[in-house]
Amino acid sequence: MKAPSIPIHAYDENIEAERARYGDEGLLQILRDMIIIREFETILASLKGKGAYCGIEFNYKGPAHLSIGQEAAAVGAAASLEPDDHIFGSHRSHGEFIAKGLSAIRKLPDDALRLIMESHERGTLLRTVETSLQGPKTSETAENFLLLGLLSEIFMRSTGFNRGMGGSMHAFFPPFGTYPNNAIVGASAGIATGAALRKKLAGASGITVANAGDGSTGCGPVWEAMNFAAMAQFETLWADAFKGGLPVLFFFTNNFYAMGGQTIGETMGWDRLSRIGLAVNQQAIHAETVDGTNPLAVADAVARKRELLVQGRGPALLDVECYRSSGHSTTDINSYRTKDEMQAWEQHDPIILFSNRLQEAGIVTAGQVAELREQTTDRMRSITAIAVDPALTPPVDIHADPTLIGKLMFSNTNIELPSQEVSLLKPVDEVSRIRQDAKKSRYGFAEDGAKLSPMRAITLRDALFESVLHHMTHDGSLVAYGEECREWGGAFGVYRGLAEILPHDRLFNSPISEAAIVATAVGFALEGGRALVELMYGDFLGRAGDEVFNQMAKWQSMSGGELKVPVVLRCSIGSKYGAQHSQDWTALCAHIPGLKVVYPATPYDAKGLLASALSGNDPVVFFESQRLYDTVEEFRNEGVPTGYYQLPIGEPDCKRAGEDVTILTVGPSLYSALAAAEELESTFGISVEVIDARSLVPFNYEPVLASIRKTGRIVLVSEASERGSFLMTLAANITRFGYETLHAAPRVIGSPNWIVPGAEMESTYFPQKDDIIDVITSELFPGQRSNRRSIRDWDDRELARLGL
Repeated sequence: MKAPSIPIHAYDENIEAERARYGDEGLLQILRDMIIIREFETILASLKGKGAYCGIEFNYKGPAHLSIGQEAAAVGAAASLEPDDHIFGSHRSHGEFIAKGLSAIRKLPDDALRLIMESHERGTLLRTVETSLQGPKTSETAENFLLLGLLSEIFMRSTGFNRGMGGSMHAFFPPFGTYPNNAIVGASAGIATGAALRKKLAGASGITVANAGDGSTGCGPVWEAMNFAAMAQFETLWADAFKGGLPVLFFFTNNFYAMGGQTIGETMGWDRLSRIGLAVNQQAIHAETVDGTNPLAVADAVARKRELLVQGRGPALLDVECYRSSGHSTTDINSYRTKDEMQAWEQHDPIILFSNRLQEAGIVTAGQVAELREQTTDRMRSITAIAVDPALTPPVDIHADPTLIGKLMFSNTNIELPSQEVSLLKPVDEVSRIRQDAKKSRYGFAEDGAKLSPMRAITLRDALFESVLHHMTHDGSLVAYGEECREWGGAFGVYRGLAEILPHDRLFNSPISEAAIVATAVGFALEGGRALVELMYGDFLGRAGDEVFNQMAKWQSMSGGELKVPVVLRCSIGSKYGAQHSQDWTALCAHIPGLKVVYPATPYDAKGLLASALSGNDPVVFFESQRLYDTVEEFRNEGVPTGYYQLPIGEPDCKRAGEDVTILTVGPSLYSALAAAEELESTFGISVEVIDARSLVPFNYEPVLASIRKTGRIVLVSEASERGSFLMTLAANITRFGYETLHAAPRVIGSPNWIVPGAEMESTYFPQKDDIIDVITSELFPGQRSNRRSIRDWDDRELARLGL
């Protein structure tokens, strides 16, 4: 194999050519933008270090990860980007935010700028700008709007771009092409890739840019994202209209340090960051190393890469070498680098270097540069004074509305599906699976009462398929992907038959890259699409932990409710596969604010709940038990409706009426509970009411409380490990809400706090019928004590002492 050549500092500066390209005014704008960014971050440095800026005192408590010394990288990139290009940032992205905003303001017409400012939060921020900072031109007003909106957001003011919910590390403003900055190192790589996929499929103009630092090349999700963006199937399998790699630029601002560790010679294996492109595809994803202290070199490289991306030849990578003269954060004492090193780099300050180049070319004088700096300081002083004034930029008032943040977690809105089907490869009624399922009974029992096999009745797997089929054939904005989702039909056959009617741009196989699967889905949704993605096993949530818990769950609220994240993540909970493929991790997802969590146990519920998840605009983790895929409908005599329907997420459902004790179940424990209920009544005369939770988040307690007002007793059963189980939260709340009606404390029955054993011992681990009978008879009705299993006859307090 022969590797392609990677350009290193290939830019050949010709100031006269650049004057012809940008004009003298354009070159001055580049210098001006760098000075604005430097002064903006000087505000934060001064407030954090001295508690004051230009005589304005303010106690700023938040973080400040500054990019002083990196301004040329941000401004140079923005100079070659269009308003429809979307950048996704890092924790150190004030400069990128401002540079992209200033660039967009210059390229958008005045009427578009006016509409953007008037539309944002009903013009509240614009009115503050016009009252206190009005400029003679719309563009000047827009710049003040940009700078005040960002500074207010950093100060957690209600007038901030994200209503104070994002802050320094998460601020963004989509109308100017600045999409979420991200406090998690490298996290924007996958999100920007997903956004690029949406742009590609929607036929939208522009590219996406994943801004990250050199330290992020040590992050697995970054590599997953680059591979995802360069998948060969985009060229070999997709239709001509969608051929080509994704239009995403991986833009690494390489300041030679992660936090304190040096990437070259210490924490990484590469000597040039651009070398990593060689590992991705034959084109080395057009990798190139650029002088990041020269904005014109950066602008030139971004322009060339952008042209490749819009031609469908993406992705691309830029290694933009520069230096962070400020510390990692304002508490950084720079113990990891010498004064000599820092002083040497001061001689390469990008603002001084570029200013000198312009002076040498006769474009500007030293006096004009000094005047520009003074004007910028005056402007920033005025903006800071407004940003710290609670009368002009009110702080977020949690005391006035204690649940204000909570109201931003979910939109609780839905889309209306069009009645017309989208374009398909062939008619739906020609799909073999659909013809086969049409012959099945919708109810799980024959007329003589005999239970039907999965071959003769609609199963939970079939019911899920029907909801997916309806949405995929009626919602053109929805894509589905994951491991083995296409020809295989999903690892457990839910999607079997979809590949016959859906092209690759609607349903495709992803790499075995759980982080990229979820991250790209988030980016796809933030860009305006809708995503249905799958993790083959719930145990693989750990491989996508950040993407599920920090990205999918949080962007709706961190955007102040402006963004929606319509992502449904299907997770299959295994059976008979042992410790790493059979765990119920529902509690992990329920613990994270911002995720709806669903776990149906019947075909009717599965179809209706998945339909609700797919039509909603909130992120949903949808758990499915492998043990239940072949389950037929046992509870509704009408069976599973053939037509489309939705069931409300968050409503438990009574599956069996009773008088003496309530059993609340999650997932497949429903069937163990029903079997126990039958025997408790027939053998012990104990009447049992069984309620299926169906969803964990949200959860309506009223049906359960109504039940215990009748029975006075409740047992909660699931297959999750007892310690940390969501059942413990349910039990605690039921005790609190229904204390006066309880005759005994709620009892939780879960799996023991040790690993899931293999198939031969699985029945000793997950709660069985007799375990439930033993607990109810021995603890809630002690006069009828039974001990059928004895396998759980242990001392819970002693086990807890042992960490079990």
